[in-house]
Formats: sequence, C-alpha cells, structure tokens
Amino acid sequence: MQKSNRHLIHFIPEYLDYLEVEQGLSPKTAENYYRFLKKFQIWLEDCDLSDLRPHELTSEHIYEYKSFLAHEGSSTKPSSSPAKPILKKTTQNYYIIALRNLLKYLADRDVQSLPSDKAKLLRDKEDHQINYLKLDQLEILLSSPNTNSPIGLRDRVLLETLFSTGLRVAELVALDREQIKIKNLTEYLEISIKGKGGRIRTVYFSQRAVFWLKKYLNSRKDIDKALFISYSKNSPENEDKRLSVRSVENIVKKYVKIAGLPIMTSPHSLRHSYATDLLTNGVDLRLVQEFLGHRNIATTQIYTHVTNKQLRDVHRKFHSGAKMKQ
Repeated sequence: MQKSNRHLIHFIPEYLDYLEVEQGLSPKTAENYYRFLKKFQIWLEDCDLSDLRPHELTSEHIYEYKSFLAHEGSSTKPSSSPAKPILKKTTQNYYIIALRNLLKYLADRDVQSLPSDKAKLLRDKEDHQINYLKLDQLEILLSSPNTNSPIGLRDRVLLETLFSTGLRVAELVALDREQIKIKNLTEYLEISIKGKGGRIRTVYFSQRAVFWLKKYLNSRKDIDKALFISYSKNSPENEDKRLSVRSVENIVKKYVKIAGLPIMTSPHSLRHSYATDLLTNGVDLRLVQEFLGHRNIATTQIYTHVTNKQLRDVHRKFHSGAKMKQ
C-alpha cells in the first residue's frame, strides 16, 4: 500500500460518491452515510486534525472519537452534561461503522491507513441472547435498496416480506405470483403457505408490504411464476429464474453491509425481529407460535427474554416494594 499525501477528510466526499454511484445506495441510505461521516469530519476539524493523512490515523484517534460520540451525542457543540450520553450505543455504532467502511474503502484503493478492524463497535449487552434488529435498525435496512432499479425494487419487497410475515427463507423463495392477489392497498393481505414439515399456516402482509408488493408486481414484464426472481443476464431465457435460498442470504448480507448493521444479521434475524416485535407489543406467546409455524411452544420460548426484560423493568419502576424503606 502507498502513503497518500491527501488529507483524510478529502476522501470522504469521494467515498460518498462511490457509495451512491457504484454501490447503488438508496438516497436515504446515502444521506445517512453523509450524516455519519460529516460528524467525523467535524470532529477532525474541531480537534485541529484537518491535515491528518490516512496513514496517520491511530487507534488513539478512534478512542477519542468514540468518547466524543458518547459525550457529545447529536450536538456538534460541547454538551452541558458530558457525563450523560445523548446517543444510544446502537446509534453510536452507526457512526463507527460508517468510519470503518471508509477505512475499508481506502484499503481497497491501496491507500495506507489504519485497519478497519481497529474501529471496534461498542458492545450492547441487551442483544446477545438472540440475533434480532430493533425498529430503528430495521428501518435503515428496509430502506437501503434503491427502488429505482428492478433489482432494488425486488430487494425492497423481499426485505419487507421477510419482516412482515416472519417467513423462513425456504418458504419465501417458494412463493408464487399467483398467491398474491391484491385488491385494495388499504387492506392487509393474508395467504396460506406450506411450511416446515408440510404444515399449512396463514401469513400476513402489512399495508406497507402490500404497497411495495403491488409496485413490484406492476413492474414485472416476464411470465415466470416465481414471486422473487433473478435478474441475472447470464441466465438462459427459458431457465427457471426463481431465487435460491443462498441468493436471498446474499441479498440480505449485501444490504446489512450497506446499512452498517451487525455482520451476523441474516434472513433468519428478520424472522427473529418479527417475533420479537409481536411479543414487545403484547402478543401472547401461543399466538406467536402460530404466526411462526412452530410445532412446539418450547421453540418459541427462546423469545421470552423480551417479555421477561419488560416485566422486570415494569416491576422495578412501578412495584411499591421499590419505594418502601428497608
């Protein structure tokens, strides 16, 4: 790798152009990256590090930037209460991930810089039991595809469907277009599917998912029966274009990387997120079992950490025993 005479902040707009033009990020995701990296640029300028070159960036700089994020939060001015973080750890990690991806970009361009793995994420103890996404993370992921292209539109629908229905990947790729009969965009859609073990169950599409489904189906000019198809130009004209399980996994992985989410996030994480969302909003565990198509309630009980934590927090906050003298 070669040392660059250019300052680190000069690579930021170049990297943002690369994301939008070559990586095909949606305008919303590109806007988020701009905001995250603008924060880093402002920090460099405030610390008199505007002239810092990529190879001069150190782990100590990363530590100081993390401290800045934790204590300054969303403000670019000194906080009146520096001991109290404004940004959640999850949000702080978005800024760190954007910086880490910038460092990866430099490495790909053979520009000597601090290795990206030196920008370690903050640990969130609440998310270690099962791999699921919070609503703000889901919103970033679902809005990542550029829906101005056929592939981006398909991918948006694919992600929306995974979260709206809680389908397993094998169930998702087995869907056919004829199963989707949309009459009214203001209504929820429900269809019957054959799940694991040949068991039939009903799955439900939210109004938001229906909106994107309608747009996607209206854009299809082919006659392939599969709901989700490959747009690969290398596929023979008469070949089945149905996406494979591996293809869906790669699609999700692609947008997880673009959205800067935990690398362990997979299609099954969206199923976990679906179940967690239902439980968080008070749905009974037995009903969640039906939604997920679990034969045994014990399988569904992996999600009880959500309700257990809620109950614990409510007990601590409202139970009179916490207010009585010892």
